[in-house]
Amino acid sequence: MVHISISFQLVLGLLLMLATAVQAQTKASVPAPLTGRQQSIATVSALTAQGDLPRLQKALHEGLEAGLTVNEAKEVLVHLYAYCGFPRSLQGLNTLMKVLDERKAQGLNVVVGKTASPISSTEPKYERGMKNLETLTGKAETGPKTGVYAFSPEIDVFLREHLFADIFDRDVLTYQEREIATISALVSLGGVEPMLQSHILNGMHVGLTEAQVQQIIALNEVAVGKKDADAGRAVLKKALGTKQK
Repeated sequence: MVHISISFQLVLGLLLMLATAVQAQTKASVPAPLTGRQQSIATVSALTAQGDLPRLQKALHEGLEAGLTVNEAKEVLVHLYAYCGFPRSLQGLNTLMKVLDERKAQGLNVVVGKTASPISSTEPKYERGMKNLETLTGKAETGPKTGVYAFSPEIDVFLREHLFADIFDRDVLTYQEREIATISALVSLGGVEPMLQSHILNGMHVGLTEAQVQQIIALNEVAVGKKDADAGRAVLKKALGTKQK
């Protein structure tokens, strides 16, 4: 009887260990969704690109409640000027100021958050921008310029020195968070499929999963409509095909 009891306990223990391992494996295989804070970045970006200020106002309130600091929300709106222009960015910042005034009047809490760290590098901005771009894409920036960058060397300099050095060197947001904002804004803008495809690939290179990109597009569908979201899904499908080659 003692041997039977010990054998039964051993088998039971092994079954429990197996069940735990299977459960852990199942959980690990399910891609993590965007956090509430990340979802707010996507929604705020989509509405900023559209210029839908009343809904942006609500989204900013919700973003601050979801964990965005004031400086992070501000950084998202500043970041977006590089993708949807100063007018949209400035309108977004004005809307954030209004939200902060409302929250102060209502006695609602806000967290200011950290500011960008000073840039200590003495490396030329063009070189810094090149390195940041390589981090985003996973590809070496070598060889002669082609296409639009050969046609307009000025835009190549502006992109690397300003966008990828001045802006991406600001550590208020991570590269992944900046790509969430960029992907969402480009889906919302529409008609910029090559740029959207590049940023989807960049986002996945810095850690976004396919499921998370799908979620960004789904948030756009709620924010700006099915037409733009479906166009974004088509670009994602194309990007995934490129990634698998």
